[in-house]
Amino acid sequence: MKDEETNRELRQKMEQLIIEHRDLDEVIHRLTGDPEIDQLQIIRLKKRKLYLKDMITRLRSKLIPDIEA
Repeated sequence: MKDEETNRELRQKMEQLIIEHRDLDEVIHRLTGDPEIDQLQIIRLKKRKLYLKDMITRLRSKLIPDIEA
């Protein structure tokens, strides 16, 4: 029962991260079209987006059951 709760919490967290990742992608896309935007800000947003992608990947790997050899 506890494993089901943990998996549900991991899925919820992963869904939140996916939404944030998608939102960041849209913001970055809009900002890259504006020549007056600070490039450092775009770099920071891209780093955050990469961090989110890594977190999503880790959560997905936790949700996949281990295969016994």
